[in-house]
Amino acid sequence: MKTENIFKLLSILCLLNFLGCDNNLDVQPADFLTPESVLANGGNLQNILIAAYDLLGQDEVLAGQTQLASELLANSGELDWRGTFADPAEFNRKEMTAVNGFAAGFWDSAYEGINLTNIIFDNLELIEDSSERNRIEAEAKFIRGTLYFELARFFSLPYNNSGNNSQLGLPIVSEGVVSSAQLSFPSRNTLEETYDQAINDLSEAYAALPASNSIFADKYAAQAVLARLYLQQGNFPSARDAAHDVLENSGHSLASTYAGAFNNDSDGTEDIFMLQITTQDGINDFNTFWATRDFGGRSITGDVTVEAPFFEIFSGDDDRQDFTYEGVASIVTTKWQSQFANVPYLRIAEMHLIRAESNFREGSSLGLSPDAEITALRNRSNADPIIGLTLDDILEERKRELAFEGHALHDLKRLQGTVDGIPFNSDLLVFPIPQGELDSNPNLEPNPGYNN
Repeated sequence: MKTENIFKLLSILCLLNFLGCDNNLDVQPADFLTPESVLANGGNLQNILIAAYDLLGQDEVLAGQTQLASELLANSGELDWRGTFADPAEFNRKEMTAVNGFAAGFWDSAYEGINLTNIIFDNLELIEDSSERNRIEAEAKFIRGTLYFELARFFSLPYNNSGNNSQLGLPIVSEGVVSSAQLSFPSRNTLEETYDQAINDLSEAYAALPASNSIFADKYAAQAVLARLYLQQGNFPSARDAAHDVLENSGHSLASTYAGAFNNDSDGTEDIFMLQITTQDGINDFNTFWATRDFGGRSITGDVTVEAPFFEIFSGDDDRQDFTYEGVASIVTTKWQSQFANVPYLRIAEMHLIRAESNFREGSSLGLSPDAEITALRNRSNADPIIGLTLDDILEERKRELAFEGHALHDLKRLQGTVDGIPFNSDLLVFPIPQGELDSNPNLEPNPGYNN
């Protein structure tokens, strides 16, 4: 963690101490606050947890920028980047530089979030109530496990389901840092070790989280991330079983219409876990880059527009192919039309697709047969059933259902595809380790292909 991030953290901890006081008028001046005084009060751990959620939901983490990177890196003509920002243009050209700001912002904020969760783990004994202590610990593990998984998908070469995943993963940091004296300079663990860390965190979160937890992560949010992770690994039995658990037991179901799954100000029936955006807090960068100016976006055309090749995956009626609107001489997706809508990170439609694909590959019918599962999704979009369902049909259904939500690059990698002649395991499709991190940590090895 860089020194500048320590100063950010100290500011956060001081603010949390202020917020945690019983009487906010009866406090010492801010320059008297120390991390020690913040952590002397176990009640502040809940506030630190909220700060970790806030970092998880930053636009550079899971509220739009990384998903934009995924869609543009996998783009081969289905989209057009019309914006003026240099970093997304690099993704679209598959020519990332070592100083890509989106990559650096993701790394920095994600590791700040991981550090906050580690501070929580280091100080759990301050919480006297065991049920509250267990809940806070479990939520922190959900956040840390999710962050390690998402970081690994962007900053490492693809996971190999045949084993031997000794390729560079992420530095696994398990102790919180609250002062510059605690700074360490970790090297990178293997990708296998990084995935193991994420699985352990998420599995322990699943075991300890409640079945319902308001707008915060519950046990089925952890299980849904595990389903996604196992699918990325090619572990289809575990992906199927995790998705089935969410579908059977979470209480979530498909929205009655496709439009009903998006642009919502509060969690809907389809939302397993959403990132909370309000007029006072949070930025929905899906809206920033995908919507036109009339709906809160940056430009009159939309920075990202939907092009003719995208529509080739549709045949016949389907509400999803019509879920667009016109900009100025452009077509843009309606998914991100509301500027202050919450960002759906996990929705139940994805679990249906994971279970259908995994059942098909395993020759099983847990919950539903693959045909019935895909038909249910297509019925929701007023599309005809597919006769003689194949694996390719299921994978195309993923594209139709999950388009523009940030899955494109990860699917390309796990399915070992190519984009613009670039193979799935090319260094060109891996984020650069931020230059500032490499400058400050001599033990941090850069990713190949960058002039670090």
